[in-house]
Amino acid sequence: MEQFRQRAKELVAKMTFGEKLTQLRYDAPAIDRLGIPAYNWWNEGLHGVARAGAATVFPQAIAMAASFDEALVFDCANAISDEARAKYNEYRTFGDTEIYQGLTYWSPNINIFRDPRWGRGHETYGEDVLLTARLGTAFVKGLQEGKNPDPRYRKLDATLKHYAVHSGPEADRHGFNAEVSEEDLFETYLAAFAYCITHAKPSAVMGAYNRVNGEACCASKWLLQDILRDRLGFDGYVVSDCGAICDINEHHHLTETAAESAALALNSGCTLNCGSAYQYLKTAAVMGLITEETVTAACEQLFFARFRLGMFDEDCSYDKIPYSVVECDEHRAISRRLAQESIVLLKNDGILPLGSCGQIAVIGPNADDKSVLLGNYNGTPSRYSTLLAGIRSAADSRGIHVRYAVGCDIFDDTPRPWAEQPLREAILAARASDVVVLCMGLNPTFEGEEGDAYNGTMSGDKRDLELPPPQKKLFAEIVKTGKPIVFVNVSGSCINLTEQDAQCAAVLQCFYPGAEGGDALADILFGTVSPSGRLPVTFYKSAEDLPPFADYSMKGRTYRFFEGEPLYPFGYGLTYSEIREEWLSERELKLTNCGDADTGYVALHFAPAPDKRLLDFRRVFLKAGEACTVQFDF
Repeated sequence: MEQFRQRAKELVAKMTFGEKLTQLRYDAPAIDRLGIPAYNWWNEGLHGVARAGAATVFPQAIAMAASFDEALVFDCANAISDEARAKYNEYRTFGDTEIYQGLTYWSPNINIFRDPRWGRGHETYGEDVLLTARLGTAFVKGLQEGKNPDPRYRKLDATLKHYAVHSGPEADRHGFNAEVSEEDLFETYLAAFAYCITHAKPSAVMGAYNRVNGEACCASKWLLQDILRDRLGFDGYVVSDCGAICDINEHHHLTETAAESAALALNSGCTLNCGSAYQYLKTAAVMGLITEETVTAACEQLFFARFRLGMFDEDCSYDKIPYSVVECDEHRAISRRLAQESIVLLKNDGILPLGSCGQIAVIGPNADDKSVLLGNYNGTPSRYSTLLAGIRSAADSRGIHVRYAVGCDIFDDTPRPWAEQPLREAILAARASDVVVLCMGLNPTFEGEEGDAYNGTMSGDKRDLELPPPQKKLFAEIVKTGKPIVFVNVSGSCINLTEQDAQCAAVLQCFYPGAEGGDALADILFGTVSPSGRLPVTFYKSAEDLPPFADYSMKGRTYRFFEGEPLYPFGYGLTYSEIREEWLSERELKLTNCGDADTGYVALHFAPAPDKRLLDFRRVFLKAGEACTVQFDF
């Protein structure tokens, strides 16, 4: 590592002050006289290489969390880093790399999903600190090291985001001030960052848009130096969220000009700027607000990262990763297995797994919708299986006929005399079938990032936890047919499923499951695989049970501090078998599969009330009649 630091120091010493300034931008231009190609630092890999053409699309982060499977999340991240390297190896044959073609990835999102109304919550690993910390660590290690680490070079750079105390509201994020107590700050909002930094050594941290207790996240010595570096031990580089530094003067009003904002950010420890603010650093220098010494130190840090990734060498083993790994069978198999493990069985009166039946009606706006597979920050799969396609394929192989009807629009119930009226078709399909698989919920246009979602007034956040009105109407009409219903809720967050729990034979939660999602769901429905996922978030009955969205106190939030009665608690999930738990000691748990089905199982170890926090978890696989003993560390 020291040789890379020395090489970075020597290279930066050859640059002019103006050249150094340009290298602190995410879209760093070439310096031809020094043999430095242009490099764009912006790449996304939340659950697969994103926005760079064909790639394996794995289940969304919240779905990974439902698996509680650290080893498989590591395998997923290793596959992503293989595909990222393969793409980079080909892209650089053009002489440089453009946006989404490099090696510095702005993932994972380890913010705590404190409120189910936050639109970006499905990018996270849920509401629990330990689950987020351990899965985040597995993901970072998979990206940066992979299964076959090169002893000299880093495979990719991973970036923890968004630092800090960031989880909505999206509409106000550019000027929002999150007010938190010291206890909530360190025990909840920063705990996963601290764990990942200690255990995975991430290359980078991304500063958030908001303020924390009055200080801008991308320009706070308290956050970036006193806490992040001095207290948490982070030694990498900090990148701003895109446009966040301009927010400091435009929306937070902590400075008067962009030059002052840029200087404040750089002097506070923000190394790299995504956005346009650092083009004003030259003005800031003229004003005497920054020194060349500070600029040089930041520049050296960034070139150290590039040298460590092997960008300027010919002997990096990762350069040999071929393009054939992109969407290869092995990676698609990982995606399917992760999707299987992420599906949570919430209710089952015995109807599942589906046995011999003549006809199945697959109904609902999410049944044949590709977008619900992909979530956001996603790649483009060249092969994919919608829920309908997966069910139909599995049913065909069993001689079962499938009828399909969309039933309603996912959210729009505006009456239009000339428009198709799909409700009656759904009722007819239900009447003619032995069982109805009802696929409802949300899609990524309902919940997402500001600017990505359709509902401009909420900027991607949710107003409530309810199904959209057209789906409620369709549900009521299908219930009237009297046919048994297997309800599949597809969403990246909690939905009020009180009526479905009361009136359906089975209820499953299918978080955005990736390109193999339809086949994975069919594996569960027909019993090829026993469900084993657990909820990474609490499923509340109503948003009225929660504190105001903009209140960042943890009181009344998540399983640890919620004082009401949830519909389904954090960590809840059924299997097709019966697992008996027998505590042998405080840290030793015997598990026995007393049922007939082989199944995965996640054992959870909680602290006793009033603490209630998750202390440890272990995923195991038990064949029918098999027993094992699990040792917990905490």
